[in-house]
Amino acid sequence: MEITALDPTRTAPPRGRGGERAAGQAQEEVRSGLQAAAGDRVELSQTEKARVADLKATDAAVKAHEAAHMAAGSGLVKGGASYGYTQGPDGKRYATSGEVSIDTSVPEDPQEALSKARRIRAAALAPADPSAQDRQVAAQASRMEAEAGRRLAQERAARSASGAYQAAAASPRPPDLDITA
Repeated sequence: MEITALDPTRTAPPRGRGGERAAGQAQEEVRSGLQAAAGDRVELSQTEKARVADLKATDAAVKAHEAAHMAAGSGLVKGGASYGYTQGPDGKRYATSGEVSIDTSVPEDPQEALSKARRIRAAALAPADPSAQDRQVAAQASRMEAEAGRRLAQERAARSASGAYQAAAASPRPPDLDITA
């Protein structure tokens, strides 16, 4: 015994002469509809084809953008890229947004902080078309770099002053001169 699901929106096949043929046609239409739902190609309208082409281009651009961040941010990237998807009229999902998390914590050592800030800025600005968020991260990295530079300069000045004081304290005292006129 074969059970065939019929589309409830269709009318029942006519009874009587030719009824079997009409029922057979209905079953074939249901089968072809199920095949289309199972992955066979469905013809898209021109508008839908244009939408799919736009989504494909966006998908490629988003993935290239995030790949640039990941390549430039090697060692700073936390995990991989995450994407937001949009389903196209063809039933496929296309990346339409993306994000790469980067470690922006500030190291205690000013020299390490300076180096890390430069790497963060390079990773943020790596794509050919940095987003507003990318520019904000780059600006944050520039502030981090400036602060690390100030801390480094202060440490060097303190070491230099300390070294000069220690050198003066360690040098022998000049002999007392007795000047009489």
